[in-house]
Amino acid sequence: MADKDTDPAAAWQAMFGEMSKGFTALASQAMATPEIARAVGQVGGATAEAQKQFGEMMEKYLAGLNLPTRAQMDEYGARLSAIEARLDQLTAAINQGGKTAATPKPPHAK
Repeated sequence: MADKDTDPAAAWQAMFGEMSKGFTALASQAMATPEIARAVGQVGGATAEAQKQFGEMMEKYLAGLNLPTRAQMDEYGARLSAIEARLDQLTAAINQGGKTAATPKPPHAK
């Protein structure tokens, strides 16, 4: 096994660790200033707004192509899971001699 003083990987890890500590201290110090914190908040808000607008644009695009949106696919998945669960219950009831448990119907698409 290589000596810790002559191991290049250990030296690199130590240097990287010190750089990380320095960067973390610098970032913490910068975030303490109101100007930097406000700028970071504004960038975060702009990113969220851009993401919202992109999502709305994609919904319109998919609707134009007559394709389902992510929300619709999630709804279809939930309905399919409810149907599968009910089928499992019915199959189990048939195998036990005809006793079924009352379960709610899956939600209908809007």
